[in-house]
Amino acid sequence: MSVSVTSSKTSSRAAPSVQIREHRIPSANSAPYICVEGPDGNLWFCESGAATIGCFDPKTATFKEFPLPTAQATPIGIVLGGDGHLWFCQKKANKIGRLSPDGALTEFDLPTPAAGPDGIALGPDGNVWFSETDAGQIGRITPSGTITEFRNGISPGSKPLSIVVRDGALWFSEAAGNRVGRITVEGAVSEFVIPGSDPQPRAMATHPDGNIWFVETGANALGRLDRNDRFDEFVIPTPNASLRGVTVGPDNNLWFTENFANKIGCMTPDGTLLGEYDLPTPASGARCIAAMSNGRLYITQYDSGTIGEVILG
Repeated sequence: MSVSVTSSKTSSRAAPSVQIREHRIPSANSAPYICVEGPDGNLWFCESGAATIGCFDPKTATFKEFPLPTAQATPIGIVLGGDGHLWFCQKKANKIGRLSPDGALTEFDLPTPAAGPDGIALGPDGNVWFSETDAGQIGRITPSGTITEFRNGISPGSKPLSIVVRDGALWFSEAAGNRVGRITVEGAVSEFVIPGSDPQPRAMATHPDGNIWFVETGANALGRLDRNDRFDEFVIPTPNASLRGVTVGPDNNLWFTENFANKIGCMTPDGTLLGEYDLPTPASGARCIAAMSNGRLYITQYDSGTIGEVILG
């Protein structure tokens, strides 16, 4: 394994034109976290502070909200399943939830107590896979609700978080172990150590070119893992930006959130930084960023209780 650590490249190209609108979530203390496009073309997101699943309609700029039965359930990760339902992790309630677009809710208790489910992804096998951060495990749930947990091969105390898919396997960040893990649909685990001092990998995204990108919150950088298990690291010029979310935009570039700096950034797949953009509301707490089929990007703003809408010019 090799690594290249560098400052992000500068670009002679003009930065993309960006307009940002913000939409306030109705519930107080909503603390929105992970978001995803649903089968209805709406943005679905976890309100970790309000124990609610939110839905934002981009066409009408209106919200619907679906409270969860468990107070302080702390929903975090959410994904669209192959069955057309929204599947999500309830970190403190220790459950996986399944919500239909019309609001029908089913919940599944995890076998391991206090497992702390967090990240979640639709696997290549049609099942939903999720991280159990506090238990140091990866879980799998079938569409009918059967849960299997995998621990062997995952380093103790590594705290798996985000999950993405590449080449028929699940890949996950290990925030405390400073690794990227790989688990096959049969449950075989491999781990790859990220070089550097305490990079703290979090959110991940798979680019169409096959590279896996992830934020390195501790290193103030974007990391990239290619198919040859080679790591590259691109340091962001804004100091102590606290990178938290990353996605592939409609322009095929990487878009990411800077929590402490209150910005979003744009980087090309070769590591060239095209621009950083201030968010309208100070200290908004930008977390997740997601691309949707309408050509726009959406940001969950944890501290301000808003959804940011990014219109690319």
